[in-house]
Amino acid sequence: MLRTFIDDVSSVVAATDDEHEITKRVGLLLSALLASDFRLPPELTRPAADHHVNYPLHIAADGAWSLAAVVWNVGQRTPVHGHETWGVVGIYSGAEREFRYVKPTEEGVPLTPAGEQVFEQGQVTVCCTTDDDVHSVAGVGDAPTVGLHVYGADIGAIERRRYDPGTGAVEWFTGGWDTPPVPSSRLGNRTPRPARCPSPSRTR
Repeated sequence: MLRTFIDDVSSVVAATDDEHEITKRVGLLLSALLASDFRLPPELTRPAADHHVNYPLHIAADGAWSLAAVVWNVGQRTPVHGHETWGVVGIYSGAEREFRYVKPTEEGVPLTPAGEQVFEQGQVTVCCTTDDDVHSVAGVGDAPTVGLHVYGADIGAIERRRYDPGTGAVEWFTGGWDTPPVPSSRLGNRTPRPARCPSPSRTR
């Protein structure tokens, strides 16, 4: 089931460079996956105590896209950040609250809030395109939140922006990956790259 999803997303990414078309089609595929009987190995739904974790489920050999299981413990929240690519997120379990901001056109100017929304199990959203790319995310509710995240790059390896929303100051960072606690053969993907040391506050 996951193998079919990976193959289908690969076909979409190979067929067009239009990120709005890609996110639309990937969103439909992700909705179908979440509505099926697909289940992640339990080890890939476990949160960490001090930061949310990014488990790679698939990284395209050419870095064109990646799929991750992202897990928040109750109350964990990311810094405000960008992605520098397109992305689609579906909620596997739990719920997340997204805080969106208008993408700034210059540094040193406070960010403008653009609303917030809670997404629950089974729901899918386009989290980013390169023209609408800035948010913060928190796990909400009384249980950990697990999301399936599809990005138009190796999201653990590319440089991205982290923002101070009050000042507009920008810091570039590379998020890295957390090492899955199960063999990659159980997921049907190629061997993920080794995890990097996490920064004090992780960002998806």
